[in-house]
Amino acid sequence: METPNEIIHQPIRLKIMAALNTLATGQWLEFVSLKSIVDTTDGNLGAHLSTLESAEYVLIKKDFAGKKPRTRVCLSPRGREAFAGYVAALHAILALETLGPDVSSTHATSNNNR
Repeated sequence: METPNEIIHQPIRLKIMAALNTLATGQWLEFVSLKSIVDTTDGNLGAHLSTLESAEYVLIKKDFAGKKPRTRVCLSPRGREAFAGYVAALHAILALETLGPDVSSTHATSNNNR
């Protein structure tokens, strides 16, 4: 069974990836808006974005809106693919749970007979 992607699995990074995945391909989200969605501090969000950027899951653009600095974030194609794989891994885990008690009792019985 495939395990969930450890980079994405951390709760703050999962929230970041989920928020960015809702955007259209190539659409950017401002840092301030993402910070509000994720509900974390500037420093914490910045650190997690650095991790995601190092994995090439997000793109970060820094520019100016007038004289005010602006940071925007976008999910990269690699990030979109990684997030889809993460969701698929979770679905696979959940599918095992829906197999019902017969699977777990069979497993427990076979372990007890050793």
